[in-house]
Amino acid sequence: MAAADDSGQRRRGDRLLWRALARNRGRVAVGVVGTSGHQTAEALVPVAIGLIIDRAVDTGSPGALAVSLVGLAALFTLLTLSWRYGARSLVVAMQREAHLLRVEAAGKMIDPRRQNTGMLSGEILSIATSDADRVSRLLHFAPAFVAGLVGLGISAVVLLRIDLALGLGVLIGVPLLVGAVQLIGPVLTRRAALQQAATAETTALATDLIRGIAALRGIGAEHNAARRYRDSSAAALHSTLRAAAPTGAYHGVTTAGGGLLLAAVAAFAGWAALQGRISIGELITVVGLAQFITEPVRELGLCGQGIALCRASARRLTKVLDAGFRLTPGDHIVGDVGRVELRDVHHGSLRGFGMTLKQGELLGVVGYDPLDSQALVALLAGRVPPEDRTGEILLDGVALDRLDLHAARGAVLVEPHEVDLFEGTLRSNVLIGRPSEVATDDEAPGAHSTATGAGSTTGISTGTGTATGSATGSATDAVLAEALRASAGDEVARAHPNGLDHRITDRGTTLSGGQRQRLGLARALAARPPVLVLDEPTTAVDAMTEGAIAEGLALARHDPSAQGAYGTIVVTSSPALLARAHRVLVIDNGVVTLEGTHAELAASDAGYRKAVLR
Repeated sequence: MAAADDSGQRRRGDRLLWRALARNRGRVAVGVVGTSGHQTAEALVPVAIGLIIDRAVDTGSPGALAVSLVGLAALFTLLTLSWRYGARSLVVAMQREAHLLRVEAAGKMIDPRRQNTGMLSGEILSIATSDADRVSRLLHFAPAFVAGLVGLGISAVVLLRIDLALGLGVLIGVPLLVGAVQLIGPVLTRRAALQQAATAETTALATDLIRGIAALRGIGAEHNAARRYRDSSAAALHSTLRAAAPTGAYHGVTTAGGGLLLAAVAAFAGWAALQGRISIGELITVVGLAQFITEPVRELGLCGQGIALCRASARRLTKVLDAGFRLTPGDHIVGDVGRVELRDVHHGSLRGFGMTLKQGELLGVVGYDPLDSQALVALLAGRVPPEDRTGEILLDGVALDRLDLHAARGAVLVEPHEVDLFEGTLRSNVLIGRPSEVATDDEAPGAHSTATGAGSTTGISTGTGTATGSATGSATDAVLAEALRASAGDEVARAHPNGLDHRITDRGTTLSGGQRQRLGLARALAARPPVLVLDEPTTAVDAMTEGAIAEGLALARHDPSAQGAYGTIVVTSSPALLARAHRVLVIDNGVVTLEGTHAELAASDAGYRKAVLR
């Protein structure tokens, strides 16, 4: 079974390489013509010099010498221009293909149907970047291989015309040399694949450790994490060294074989000149061609190694591009959802769980066990495939499994506890959740960023839509001002001289945790979804700010005088937020055990008071 899977992976990887060549065939064709023209011109240089010696220098003819020099200048002009335009075409093709592969991989990774690769995020990132770049290099190696064969072919034809034995020696010796070094190719591919996998795993581990460094320090697990990374890094080093051995042998055999071939051809040509079989000009041509053919031989060796690495990367990339999805959405369309129901749901720590969000209701949910809260948020976010749960999840009476994914994503938005921000401005990060009001980024010279998959989950799935640029001036000032005021995000803007145009780094690392939380909440509010789910949205802010957010949230989404009837679920233990809820549910041991207002539950239940009162 494993052998069959590996064979299938090889075939899919090879198809990916052929596809790269096919969709760049125009530029590759120009590159092949250009690089082959360059090799042809280089091969003809010693031929031209030999002819000049025999027909101009040896005869002493000034006219023949002048014509020869003009011809030699034209030959070097052809050599230069063919390389320039051929290489330029191939570089454009490589960059374009690498970009298309990265975009394709990113599209698969952020697809709301949730791709099932079984890989860590850092490993997927490594594949989508370094392996995509390496696959695109096939567009250099394949034309270079053709150009090398053209250069060797022309050299062989010229040598055959000068001396049959010399030509046959090259025609027989070069294929034998190239064929011999290609025997190392499968070993290179196999070990390169293992080396790339080990490196990707180490990169993934480093990414996860860096992101969780605060938690590791909190539980005192730095030493265990460091040991894991040392072991993973040592395994990556071992794989790299194993891959380096056949690579060194490949280079050594190629270089030594080319040198021996050069020596043999030059020695035979010298003997032929002494015997009078060839002229002085032909001797110079033979020696020049013997020196030249080492270049295409070496290039063929490098191309073989490069193509082997491309194949290894293509196999890894197909694991991402061909991976299936965990979610299978339906085709039913919903409008503005007013009611959300969960009936007898079993998932994770939830056992026969049931709840209802009424239209226009602000519902508070308290989970005594964090696992219960996490399972509920995952269900509402649509991250759980049907096979991993039982029971019903209904939006206005329609089962989640029957809903069109994009329609569902437009109806329910889940703002996760861990907020993801993007490089750009405060304004662009708040308005990224409003895809219909996105504009281009003209905030700074050369600044143009693409943010794909915001921290919020728009609809019944993880990740939000795609927004390009900062969206400056795209949404109404009223929507922006209301979202910032309700989330206390206006204080974040006022803390900087540039206000909403203040630029932040990727993940908002230049902001505090509380500032990131407020911007994430402002982004969710600005999106104005019919149903909004918040997961502990105020854990990083002080009590006064928390109270202001609770009041702002209630006014922004549940003001009786406002138009519309939004629904909001807040999974939290914050008394300020719970006090604003119309109703509070308590989850204990996977089921709802208490229901009422915050004041009622605080007055009647000691366990509730212990969980939420500070």
